[in-house]
Amino acid sequence: MATPRYGTITRWLHALMGLALLAQIGFGFALDELAPRGTAARAGLINLHKSWGLILLGLLLVRLFWRWRQPSPGWPASMSERQAQAALWGHRALYACMLLMPLSAYLASNVSRHGIKFFGHALAPWGPELPAVYAALNGLHKGLAWVLSALILGHIALALKHHFVDRDGLLQRIKP
Repeated sequence: MATPRYGTITRWLHALMGLALLAQIGFGFALDELAPRGTAARAGLINLHKSWGLILLGLLLVRLFWRWRQPSPGWPASMSERQAQAALWGHRALYACMLLMPLSAYLASNVSRHGIKFFGHALAPWGPELPAVYAALNGLHKGLAWVLSALILGHIALALKHHFVDRDGLLQRIKP
């Protein structure tokens, strides 16, 4: 019997978002190296990071809507109830970080004097300048980047474990 798979759109959204998130997180971690604070290149790279973050947020909303409308093929019969619950909570944590990370940055940008330049198009900040709130939201954004990175590494490691150790077809369900 063939392993039940996610639909084509779901599989491609997963792959596209996975690669884009890895690139965006790597870009975010490298910002201080690429354009140190106080340099002329800093604002342009920060706004490029913000622009791609908004694109990823929009893609996440599409993905959440699609996931809500499309049934999951369910877990392999070889997975225990405990493993299935851990997988469910792991996925929920991934989605929460993917949502909260760009939202925290968007909110932070709107309580700073800088706002957002979406691929060069200025979006004026809609909130008052609140440096303490900006610092808290920016700190949350950076902290979530580390949490999301750890969750992604765990997600990949467990997918590889299912593929190479358990050999239960789990990875084949989502492979484009």
